[in-house]
Amino acid sequence: MSSIVAIVGRPNVGKSTLFNRLTSSRHAIVDEMSGVTRDRIYGKANWNGVDFSVIDTGGYAVNSEDVFEEAIRSQVLIAIEEADMLLFVVDVTTGITDYDEGVAEIIRRSGKKAFVVVNKVDTNERIPEAAYFYSLGLENLFSISSINGAGTGDLLDAVVEALPKKELTLNEDEEELPKFAVVGRPNAGKSSIVNAFIGEDRNIVTPVSGTTRDSIHTRYNKFGHDFLLIDTAGIRKKTKVHEDLEFYSVMRAVRAIENSDVCLLLIDATRGFEGQDQKIFSLIERNKKGVVVVVNKWDLMEKDNHTVKNFEAEVRSKTAPYVDYPIVFTSAVSKQRIFKALEEAARVFENMKRKVPTSQLNEYLLPLIGATPPPATKGKYIKIKFITQLPSTTPSFAFFCNLPQYIKEPYKRFLENKIRGKWDLSGVPINIFMRKK
Repeated sequence: MSSIVAIVGRPNVGKSTLFNRLTSSRHAIVDEMSGVTRDRIYGKANWNGVDFSVIDTGGYAVNSEDVFEEAIRSQVLIAIEEADMLLFVVDVTTGITDYDEGVAEIIRRSGKKAFVVVNKVDTNERIPEAAYFYSLGLENLFSISSINGAGTGDLLDAVVEALPKKELTLNEDEEELPKFAVVGRPNAGKSSIVNAFIGEDRNIVTPVSGTTRDSIHTRYNKFGHDFLLIDTAGIRKKTKVHEDLEFYSVMRAVRAIENSDVCLLLIDATRGFEGQDQKIFSLIERNKKGVVVVVNKWDLMEKDNHTVKNFEAEVRSKTAPYVDYPIVFTSAVSKQRIFKALEEAARVFENMKRKVPTSQLNEYLLPLIGATPPPATKGKYIKIKFITQLPSTTPSFAFFCNLPQYIKEPYKRFLENKIRGKWDLSGVPINIFMRKK
């Protein structure tokens, strides 16, 4: 279970540049799948073998001078509640502003673990100026230049050392159980659907001890299903932060997605598949988790013969080229088809574990590749000789060929579609790798 590090601070101090530097080493891997929206708000970082997630609050900054109370303060409060530690970025060239003092005061009061990151220390002359920021009253201070990377190694050493060592204690028989997370933006009906799953018969619920601030794992064992339900809705006390903040729902979703195997992405039928839903879908895809789209409040919709097909088409068009996943239309209030959603999640979990024999892969795909080979590049013909599935948590396929560097995304997508057409991998992101033979 990876920790979350949030980058906070006022606009234009270099938060996004620092975010890009921290996550760049991993991004080639994180974004290897086609169709990932390059949403630079959430990313993965790895330092000295430790994985952690990085959230850039700057992605939500409002470019106005009088928004400290509303925008920046709200983001810092959310980050304090949701993240494991904060990187508070300030700008050595401007000195300490009223904004900085306001953020520092919020952090000091919270007692949250935080480092002051003095950015833009590009020359030796600026190093003494960085010490001035100790007056903010936060003891851990690092001078860096996020543009050229100076000082970021020391910062990352300290971050990894300071992150909590998380352990989720599950019984041995629970270790192997699928973990399903209900995610979605606020007011889509997450709490209602979790309550509908669990029902009134509370003796089927076994809380599993996790960390104090993390999502709750509930054992669900009835109607032939046995899994852990990850519920992030309403676990902690309501904060002063308004729950309709876009940033808040992304941070909540990150927690749940990373701890799960399959995500049930809940969307509100009355509002359609909006930008925030796409963002959470992108997080699921980027984390290589299984997905079932659950359209809640379907009982409130006026329907005709084409409504379901039109709604499905709209959703899939917005997630293209990844379109092979189940969509279930439900109502948490009437419990209509909510168990269908669980059945689909169980099917997706089985699909994630699917192992296709090497002989079947080659027998099926090599003739197709022979009939439709990759386009020649610079007069060189690409020959794919052998295919095998790699051992990994999500289905990954290696294609061995003479010139892997010349195979482009459209052809990889062609291969992926052929694999999906033959084997049931619905709801599962697929990795296609080209390897030198």
